[in-house]
Amino acid sequence: MDDPPTLDETATAAYAHLFQALADPTRLSIVQHLAAGEHRVRDLVEHMGLAQSTVSKHLGFLLECGLAAMRPEGRATWYSLSDVPRLRALIAAAEEVLGGTGTDAVLCTHLRLPHDHPRHP
Repeated sequence: MDDPPTLDETATAAYAHLFQALADPTRLSIVQHLAAGEHRVRDLVEHMGLAQSTVSKHLGFLLECGLAAMRPEGRATWYSLSDVPRLRALIAAAEEVLGGTGTDAVLCTHLRLPHDHPRHP
């Protein structure tokens, strides 16, 4: 049987960066807020009670790894999740893994498909 192909350093770094983005509780909280729709930095600051510099730093990280996108509008910049269907699949897979360990966790109810969540017909 052939050994599975190994990842090169660039691919390994990309995977590590993605999982690092999702490993931080503040960034996960930002993902939860963005799952509900576009937000400006000041909206996130208000919702989360964090400093503007902290929110901006974490948004920058999410932008770097492609989980978030930005849209300028006048003097404001709106942030959103960049690929909701794929992020939905990733979060669902993480919930399944956690479920297999006995942890019943739901990260982003806004990312769940209507049939995935009985409270939202």
